[in-house]
Amino acid sequence: MSMTDPIADYLTRIRNAIQAKHRRVDIPASNLKKRITEILYEQKFIRNFIIIDDGKQGIIRIFLKYDSEGEPIINVLERVSKPGRRRYVSVNELPRVKNNMGIAIISTSKGIMTERQAKRENVGGEVLCYIW
Repeated sequence: MSMTDPIADYLTRIRNAIQAKHRRVDIPASNLKKRITEILYEQKFIRNFIIIDDGKQGIIRIFLKYDSEGEPIINVLERVSKPGRRRYVSVNELPRVKNNMGIAIISTSKGIMTERQAKRENVGGEVLCYIW
């Protein structure tokens, strides 16, 4: 079966693991997914992650983060730009997510980054997803 939207699959796997209160989730690896995972780790949305080499494409094992009451740190993972409708923004139109409490992940000509990094680099691009 061919997958038309690997980013939506990535976000859905994390969303489902959080809803089921799992401590970790395994996701098939790609360079794009690795970079999104690194951003989630840098922004402290996940506890940790490791890349497992399985001889094929590899697996990203993400360790999810919960607060002291057991509530997940990630509340919403929302896919913005979809295969049927891409959403591109200029540097002046970069979104603010939940009044800067969340992040938008942007695919730019300088790589995958948050909207704050894109503003610093003065580049626009494709809005992949919102996370808060």
